[in-house]
Amino acid sequence: MSDRVRDLIEQWRRDPAATYQTWFLWDERLKNFRSIRRGIGQVVKEIEAGRFGVAYRGSSLETIVHSVAEQRQIFKGADHAFLWKPKLRIPDIYENPANQRAFGRLLHHCSCCSTATEILAGIRTIDQLRIKGLGPAVANLIYFLHPTHVSPFNTAIVNGYNAITGSKVKLGSWEHYLAMRQGILALNARYSDLLSNDLGAIAGFLFDVGSGRYPAPPLDDESLSASGWDARLAEARAEAVKFEKTALQQGETDRTHTEIQAWVRDLGRALGYRVWIASNDRGRQHEGARLSEGCLEQLPPSLANGPGAESIRLIDVLWLEGDADRVAAAFEVEHSTTIYSGVVRMLDLALSGELNISAGLFLVAPDSRENDVRAQLQRPAFSRIADLNVRYLPYGELERHRASIARFGTGLRALTEISHRVT
Repeated sequence: MSDRVRDLIEQWRRDPAATYQTWFLWDERLKNFRSIRRGIGQVVKEIEAGRFGVAYRGSSLETIVHSVAEQRQIFKGADHAFLWKPKLRIPDIYENPANQRAFGRLLHHCSCCSTATEILAGIRTIDQLRIKGLGPAVANLIYFLHPTHVSPFNTAIVNGYNAITGSKVKLGSWEHYLAMRQGILALNARYSDLLSNDLGAIAGFLFDVGSGRYPAPPLDDESLSASGWDARLAEARAEAVKFEKTALQQGETDRTHTEIQAWVRDLGRALGYRVWIASNDRGRQHEGARLSEGCLEQLPPSLANGPGAESIRLIDVLWLEGDADRVAAAFEVEHSTTIYSGVVRMLDLALSGELNISAGLFLVAPDSRENDVRAQLQRPAFSRIADLNVRYLPYGELERHRASIARFGTGLRALTEISHRVT
């Protein structure tokens, strides 16, 4: 691409009325990141607890979207995509509980993960559900969680991107958004000396072009023109098809995951513990009944209101001491996914102060995954995990011994015998 785009970016940076100086360099911008992230956590918490409600107005979501919309001109109108439109019944996350929970899972997933691969997996998962009216405008929330991986999204940004590159991005399509994201990353890399790792900068530039503040220069570079767009869209579609096939295979994984949770649930109850099932799994069906049947309906106040509560309530299975509110054991079932989120939740539990000093932290996984689990725990991000007594509990050992442990066992000794320390 010619230096005319470079010249335009330099002009944009100097313009005191453009988004670079009025928003991107705005002193309050980073403070808003912190408050919006906290607000997203509140939305997740309310959805998990079934307290979110069936309306946008007055909800915790309205509060954070309003905070986003106040981010100067670039996010003006950000709330439109989330407003309830009764005639169209969109976005369908208010009256449909399953869709609402899926939306909450997306926000929680993106709050916990750290890599672009994980973020995109979350986006493709929600896209597979085809929730009416819930499209790429959600990227405006995810941006405030991962500004170096996700670009803001609105009509003006799309218009600016199309004008600069000759692309044909359509609103409302996650496939088009993901293809545009690849093009934005390419643009950002090309002009990295003028822009930022924070994709808000290039989004602001595209916004000002798309809203008519600056005319786009003539197209004279095929790598980011229409042919480049066609290639990126084809790649995004191919990734969607690949992900869909993986998701079908994951269906069997999910059934296995639920089955293992049920094994651990039943064993805990047989040993006299009170059992908590992850809040986002409570409604799953196993052998004709809810997975949480006969389990705690609420976490004790010390856990529900303490530090890390949002993360702790998502641990796959907790065993609580029968005569106290302290956790005796925690279990994360890791059938085929990375262990990142599960380990983070265990760390939150350990740091909450509500863990019995002799408690067990168990990663329950297929027999063949032990080396993989050990390798993942060597990552620098998990350095704190070495201080905890985390053990690897293979499916095979659990299946072979759970009946005899339930009948003759007491406490955690038998589980400790059939599991292996991994830290």
